[in-house]
Amino acid sequence: MTGIMKKPPRPPAAASAPRNLRVATLAYDGLCTFEFGIAVEMFGQPRPELPAWYDFRVCAVERGPLRAAGGLRVRADGGLETLEDAGTVIVPGWRGADASPPPKLLVALREAHARGARLLSFCSGAFVLAATGLLDGRRATTHWRHADALAARFPRIRVEPDVLYVDEGLLLTSAGSAAALDLSLHLIRRDHGPQVANQVARRAVVPAHRDGGQAQFIPSPLPAQGEALGALLEWMRRRLDRPLPLAELAARARTSERTLLRRFEAATGRSPRQWLIEERLGRARELLEGSRLSVEQIADRCGYGHADSLRHHFRRALGLSPMRYRERFGHRGAATTRMTLPEKP
Repeated sequence: MTGIMKKPPRPPAAASAPRNLRVATLAYDGLCTFEFGIAVEMFGQPRPELPAWYDFRVCAVERGPLRAAGGLRVRADGGLETLEDAGTVIVPGWRGADASPPPKLLVALREAHARGARLLSFCSGAFVLAATGLLDGRRATTHWRHADALAARFPRIRVEPDVLYVDEGLLLTSAGSAAALDLSLHLIRRDHGPQVANQVARRAVVPAHRDGGQAQFIPSPLPAQGEALGALLEWMRRRLDRPLPLAELAARARTSERTLLRRFEAATGRSPRQWLIEERLGRARELLEGSRLSVEQIADRCGYGHADSLRHHFRRALGLSPMRYRERFGHRGAATTRMTLPEKP
């Protein structure tokens, strides 16, 4: 398929869709097929089992033919005018870190942002958002291999090279290709809540929630569930409400504490203590978003012991109290809130 197809009329259901659920993803010559496919899978797949989903459109940056990696041709729903009523715009990579985006595209993105649209970039798409100037003075990320180039070319951006994604409210950037899945699920959680995000993740067979502050690059892959350390991780996840001292973990893994520390960090990029802090924080966030449990009950279920400890970790990692977090993210419609990502413990 090639070129720009005349934009079809919106069906009645799409016309009534909330603005933030109207998603437009860019298509350009030299399109990054994988990143584009993630946008389609996460936001463009019909999900009739859900009461409301995204109205998805493909926006051509330029006239065709639009070639994509792998020998594909893309036919878009329309040109840059497609962005006029979009509440969410996705930049699925870019054709090169050194390739300048067309001026008309930059103008269209600035205008969309001024109207209140959320702008997302996947991987090298951060260079397009950076060229608009909208990221100046803000945090952003991209693939770790491009992070130095992004920081050098756009020194006013606070580039964070070792995270999966950064949420700055209306401006969201993700790291290497697969991190686009994490950012997409994060946005779905914001729009539809954790249960829907988990359902989408299960359908895509990907982890339901990897926090944005997690490292992009880990020297060794995570162990398979059948391996000893993989089994230990699952055992720990089922017991987050309990104290899990290093001696007990080492005994469970049938190894010395020193060897466990070395193997654990090589596999996860974290010490057991750091890993537990992040897992407990993630579990607490899920319960705050998707349950009516009190802060005291959540603290107990997540191994914090008491509510004061949970509040301490939340303020340290997120800059919010648990109740404030629940107010912002426990309901739909938190699209314009700004979330501070966790710092590494």
